[in-house]
Amino acid sequence: MKTINEALRHFELPRLEARLLLSAVTGFSHAELVSFAPDELTLQQWQAFAALAQRRLAGEPVAYLLGEREFYGRAFRVSPAVLIPRPETEHLVDAALDKVGRNRRARVVDLGTGSGAIAVTLALEAPQWQVSAVDLSPAALAVAQHNAANLGATVGFHLGSWLAPLPADAMFDAIVSNPPYIDAQDHHLDEGDVRFEPRMALTDGNDGLDCLREIAAQAPARLVAGGWLLVEHGYDQGAACRALFTAAGLQQVATLPDLAGNDRVTLGCRA
Repeated sequence: MKTINEALRHFELPRLEARLLLSAVTGFSHAELVSFAPDELTLQQWQAFAALAQRRLAGEPVAYLLGEREFYGRAFRVSPAVLIPRPETEHLVDAALDKVGRNRRARVVDLGTGSGAIAVTLALEAPQWQVSAVDLSPAALAVAQHNAANLGATVGFHLGSWLAPLPADAMFDAIVSNPPYIDAQDHHLDEGDVRFEPRMALTDGNDGLDCLREIAAQAPARLVAGGWLLVEHGYDQGAACRALFTAAGLQQVATLPDLAGNDRVTLGCRA
């Protein structure tokens, strides 16, 4: 049987990925893996690690193998039913907290919530907010509901498309969304982790702007005066999103960059 150190070297995986997978099957922290490096794995541990390593070598995302991904300093359950939360989306959360104000009462909805990372984070960071979340996928909503319960967040979940399942008279201080925005012809859809993520959460099957068009058209009528629409989008979609927001009658329209300097979040306010 192999030692921990031998197991880490056995597969052609990046060292960090191998440690994460081995931690998952042994329950050891990274520090403990180093301390116990000469110790042998049990047969069950070795078989479990080898199975995960083979799946990773086949391209399956580490987040799906581990069943979780960190977002805003919290561990969120993920599955192939939802997108894997990414650091860029934290900019959307930051912008919403800044524009609405985390210390006042507000009604906020997250459209296309997926894992619930955005909605749950907003509910925890701004406890006075009344947060709702919508998704078209029952499987995604189940993951989001688990995350809300596990992290102690109060979020109202709704099954359906964008604003349709919400009460007709519901008005919001902010509408946030990280919708499908990748062009259907983009080669990145067939590369890396994205290959394993739900296609309907990645692309609209068209030019990547259909969902953004629909949200921009619907949102202003559901915002209170001074309410904000904030969306995440692709690095090359800032100008298009600003045009959509302006055409919808929103004011103070602007695009915020991510840490790499790419356009990432566009926002606008109802007069």
